[in-house]
Amino acid sequence: MAPGIPLRITATALAPFACGYLLSYLLRAVNAVVAPDLVADLSLTPAELGLLTSAYLLAFALFQLPLGILFDRYGPRRVQSALLAFAAAGCALFALAPGFLTLFIARAIIGLGFAGGLMSGFKATSLWVAPERRTLANSCIMAVGALGIIVATEPTQYLVSQVGWRSAFLIFAGLVFAGACLIFLAVPRRDGERVEAHFSEQFGQLRRILRLPLYWRLAPFLGLTAGVQIGIQTLWAGPWLRDVLELGRDEVARHLLWMAVAFMVGILSIGFVIDRLGRRGVSPLTVMLVYLLVYLAAQSVIVLRVPEVSFPAWLVLAATGQVGIVAFPWFAAQVGNELAGRSNASLNFAMFVAAFIVQGVIGMIIGLFAPTATGYAPEAYSWAFGTFFVLQLLALGWYLWGSHIKEARYA
Repeated sequence: MAPGIPLRITATALAPFACGYLLSYLLRAVNAVVAPDLVADLSLTPAELGLLTSAYLLAFALFQLPLGILFDRYGPRRVQSALLAFAAAGCALFALAPGFLTLFIARAIIGLGFAGGLMSGFKATSLWVAPERRTLANSCIMAVGALGIIVATEPTQYLVSQVGWRSAFLIFAGLVFAGACLIFLAVPRRDGERVEAHFSEQFGQLRRILRLPLYWRLAPFLGLTAGVQIGIQTLWAGPWLRDVLELGRDEVARHLLWMAVAFMVGILSIGFVIDRLGRRGVSPLTVMLVYLLVYLAAQSVIVLRVPEVSFPAWLVLAATGQVGIVAFPWFAAQVGNELAGRSNASLNFAMFVAAFIVQGVIGMIIGLFAPTATGYAPEAYSWAFGTFFVLQLLALGWYLWGSHIKEARYA
């Protein structure tokens, strides 16, 4: 999966977690395709659709902080296999849900069950991969996860057209449970050095991480940039393509497919770029900043609704929006590798809290505008996306202003 990493480690210690992350992204992004079915069957408003979809992100985010402690204490194999079994139950409940409230609860259960999707892989790389190769390994895991976004586009559209959205979620439940079994049975039973500290002491260590000045330099910028990409691509990109570019449902699914491919290529390329430039002494945060400036430029095109270049801008947004992951191993090195689970989870928490807010608030803003005959008002998207574009610019200013913060060593 990643050059320079032994095949045995890749196949047994990393690939199963990458498969779990693939399923996580599939279920995170699936509502972008099935949203019309949910709206038609349940008469959901834009705000309700945003709230329903973001329930995944809320539960996902709230579980990040205790998740880091669980990973550091029990290791990724046991924790992730148990969580995936929980997510499978959520998929089954979603398929059988009679109304909005049950759908919301089921979606939250799915989000909680997938809370360790990426962090389990990152914890595994901290256990099995040399420090200088971790950014590349993490990028490869994310690239495999991007296949989940691909599956959530045209393949899911075809599946839903054949069996309906409820049966599709029952199929997803079976796949997720199989993923739980794969991790439990295939990953070696070495979960790293067990953390023997009491949970109260570990929460105290986590609070000290959250008080680090460098955390508060990184978290707003990384949280908003990644959160906007997650919140938009996994729900609102599909309606935008329908209402602004006036594409049919099959065309929307195909455009989402290309965005998923762009995400996979982009996140994989950043790993190789960081790996190559790192050998020449270039900081990963410098490369990250360049990518995110390009990402913000693409967002401006989408906010302004420039039709001639709007879809290329969506491809750039998909390819660059998650580049903040390169800061994870760097930040973990600052606080100490033995706390990698908690340091990773603290940044991931910021990203998914932002994604939850983005997804829900965009729905609320869109709901303020009168709908069109086929969907939502195009100008509503500009106001909704533009609000978070401005917030990202403010976070960028805060990040650059705090660039004098050089050391975050945990003590």
